Amino acid sequence: MSNLVMDKLNKCLNQVREKTAFKPLVAIVLGSGLGDYANNIKVEAIVDYHDIDGFPVSTVPGHAGQFIFGYVYDVPVVCMKGRVHYYEGYDISDVVLPVRLMGLMGAKILFLTNASGGINTGFGAGDFMMIKDHISCFVPNPLIGPNVDELGTRFPDMSHVYDEDLQDIIRQTASDNNIKLQEGIYAQLTGPSFESPAEIRMLKTLGADAVGMSTVVEAIAANHMGLKICAISCVCNLAAGISPTPLTHDEVQAAANEAAPKFKELVTKSVIKMGKAYGNN
Repeated sequence: MSNLVMDKLNKCLNQVREKTAFKPLVAIVLGSGLGDYANNIKVEAIVDYHDIDGFPVSTVPGHAGQFIFGYVYDVPVVCMKGRVHYYEGYDISDVVLPVRLMGLMGAKILFLTNASGGINTGFGAGDFMMIKDHISCFVPNPLIGPNVDELGTRFPDMSHVYDEDLQDIIRQTASDNNIKLQEGIYAQLTGPSFESPAEIRMLKTLGADAVGMSTVVEAIAANHMGLKICAISCVCNLAAGISPTPLTHDEVQAAANEAAPKFKELVTKSVIKMGKAYGNN
């Protein structure tokens, strides 16, 4: 199994390298409604997921399905414009394949973003929540099966998945630019159905501040590889039982679109600071 995973990764990497030799410092995963961030990048190359044999392709509206290689000012980045979700029917190893691939491309920092439902009653639609920790009891762990020794150790420590220095950069960037930034714990469920009110009450009891259908498995896989990880969730709606209206994907995208300008500013200025801090490392 481990050889199959590594063989597939190497085949994907070779196909990307046939199209571009670009080496990113920061890998950015763009969540629902946030794909337009890629328009801010000085593009050097674009690789469509469909052009990589065996690569999982997103089927969700708002997820374009491209790697965008280029620069945020002078920081070399690769943007994943559209991610793959477990609920689309892919094996969990395929769900995290793109993140692992970006690590093999040379990325040292993984900047995850997503759209989420707010559980913490102090949050409002359109708030940004910096993820400080996560709950991963409800989706398959991407490290299950024979360990891929080329990527990392069998039993990786999870005490500090979200790098504290990167958190400080995001926190300071938000403060400097008068951007409201919440902080909290994110829980990933499988989807694609939104959570029931009883599930939200359970997650609240467990300590979750926001819930969504992505991100945690990607963070686990990246942590296994030794990448520095940070994550921001755009709270696009209040979760079931908290929200007075039924939840829809259109609502999530609309809220994400409305929050996009401040999101772009927060990500861009944070990435610039990360480039200064880690660009020569």
